Amino acid sequence: RSHLAAELPELIARYARQVDQVAIQAACQGALSALAVRGLELFNHGEYFEAHELLELAWNEERGPARELYRAILQAAVAYLQIERGNYNGALKMFQRLRQWINPLPEECRGVAVGRLRQDAETAYAHLLELGRERVVEFDRRLLKPVEYNQ
Repeated sequence: RSHLAAELPELIARYARQVDQVAIQAACQGALSALAVRGLELFNHGEYFEAHELLELAWNEERGPARELYRAILQAAVAYLQIERGNYNGALKMFQRLRQWINPLPEECRGVAVGRLRQDAETAYAHLLELGRERVVEFDRRLLKPVEYNQ
């Protein structure tokens, strides 16, 4: 066996993202920060760049596992922004990154319908793949759904 193969389990344990589901569940019982609420409002008005900026601030201020929620939403905002800009590769990259942040989250977190956002993002991603790079400008913008949430 190669040296890499022999050390692979240790490398994975050291560098792989560890998800603490219990901590995420507990953090999801809290409330959205004011910055996150404002970011969601912007997201829902299609102002994805501005939404990303505020959600990134919320993500940076949050110290606990709820950071995952803010990061997931801001990744979706950037994916949608890249679609609007006609940046096929950028949108694909953001949708692929989004999965690592959104998939560990429960169906609802801090009043955000995460399951719905996950489904909407997957639908948009599938449509993007179907269109391909040459037809990204034909993306059906109606698939860029708002984030459902209660305060």
